[in-house]
Amino acid sequence: MAMAATGCKKCKDEDPRARITNNGTQIASVQVKTSGGNTVNINNVAPGVTSDYANYAAGQTTFTLKVNNVDYAKTVDVSKCHEYTIAIDRSNVVTVTDTDRND
Repeated sequence: MAMAATGCKKCKDEDPRARITNNGTQIASVQVKTSGGNTVNINNVAPGVTSDYANYAAGQTTFTLKVNNVDYAKTVDVSKCHEYTIAIDRSNVVTVTDTDRND
């Protein structure tokens, strides 16, 4: 039974990925910095737009979001086969939601 469940996974040891959902009032950009020192940027996401996903290495990751020339930073431990949505609401409040791609 355990073998059958393992064989049906949608995600097979894939790197995590992130995107921006910008419901705020200003253009937003995010820098994803991994514990290995690599960075991935998602730039100039207009209000009302959701960006494409960007992939990066698993581990401790800092999301630094710039909205209206103000930086917001959130550090999280990210895992393989997970995706993260960095959401900005109408008041430009930032949240990060984690979704397991095997669910």
